[in-house]
Amino acid sequence: MDVETVIVYSTADKDSLAVMAADKAVCIGPAKAAESYLNQDAIIETAILTGCEAVHPGYGFLSENAAFARKCEENNLIFIGPSADIISSMGDKQSARQLMIECGVPVVPGSDGLVATAEEAAHIAEKIGYPVLIKASAGGGGKGMRKAFSREDIENAFETAKSEAKAAFGNDDMYIEKLIINPRHIEIQILADKYGNTIYLGERDCSIQRNNQKLLEEAPSARLCKDQRTVMGETAVRAAKAAGYYSAGTVEFVVNEQGDYYFIEMNTRIQVEHPVTEQVTGIDLIREQIRIAAGMKLNITQEDTCVNGHAIECRINAATPGVIKFLHFPDGYGVRVESHLFEGYEVSPFYDSMIAKIIVTGSSRLEAVRRLRRALEELIIEGVKTNREFMHLLTYHKDFIRGNYNTGFWEKNHTEIEKWLKEGITVK
Repeated sequence: MDVETVIVYSTADKDSLAVMAADKAVCIGPAKAAESYLNQDAIIETAILTGCEAVHPGYGFLSENAAFARKCEENNLIFIGPSADIISSMGDKQSARQLMIECGVPVVPGSDGLVATAEEAAHIAEKIGYPVLIKASAGGGGKGMRKAFSREDIENAFETAKSEAKAAFGNDDMYIEKLIINPRHIEIQILADKYGNTIYLGERDCSIQRNNQKLLEEAPSARLCKDQRTVMGETAVRAAKAAGYYSAGTVEFVVNEQGDYYFIEMNTRIQVEHPVTEQVTGIDLIREQIRIAAGMKLNITQEDTCVNGHAIECRINAATPGVIKFLHFPDGYGVRVESHLFEGYEVSPFYDSMIAKIIVTGSSRLEAVRRLRRALEELIIEGVKTNREFMHLLTYHKDFIRGNYNTGFWEKNHTEIEKWLKEGITVK
């Protein structure tokens, strides 16, 4: 896009590839996130001093922080995302839930408002029936969530989730939903400009998760029919319009065994797994996000969008910190890699454990699965322990091959896959 970039970084990331690639790089503090990446004033001051017009928050830290978006607006900086008011209304999961009810979007049965005490939680759980999911209103990334299967579970689950939410988000407001046992986690990617034009770009299946953290995502879902994805896409557009939403965003649903779908939340940011949508639609989501922030109209209509082929993203996570001694990324037709690694780079213990994303595309799901296997076989990362072997073996599991999986996949099958690892089973 021929746009100059300034990156801010902490001392822990001084040797990061992104720091070297940016036009300008400015250190804003030490490794501790509270003193660097969460230091809103330092980021805004840097943007002003370096002559920036806009701030892109990425998909972590301040990406869904309404106060930061508002500070950008107050300092005449464009926040590349929706307005602070929209972030605030959709970031509060309880208010978002109420808005969805008002505009006719199906939601999971649950509390009518916030839940203040464990006793109140128990009363609501008895009313809607166990099992239930206790959730932080300001939560995200799997934090501030606990399951309760009986009255005996409620108090510990409620207090633990509340405490975790307070530590992670500075907000311990809680609410309760009926727990849909082992649903599929389906999210719809949307784009909306500031002039009321909103489109959906198909769905992503993010059901393979560990402790509510996604491990693998694919587009399209292997288990949705054409009519289902159309209805869910149109529902996502309706939800976005009800919120007055603009920018790139994601409307997330759970789908039960009967095919019923329920809204769970809206992510007001770009997501880690956005490349799979880019691969099957040919649309650069970050480019569109920047264009929308600059006040431009969408030049894509719903009729222009189509999904071609199949894409899968595998997240590569580091189990330990350390120095990368040798590195080889897979390449070739249909393979895309996103990473900040290089030989000699030191993986720090301070931030998220994801160190690379391997994205593959095929003309069919089976071709994409086979290409992912090949890519994972070619991937070599020496110096830190990763989940590469586990993810490689996962692609040979019969339920994954058949697309017959849900959010209970890891819990049900990880012991079996880990046994394969211990026994030294390899597949070529």
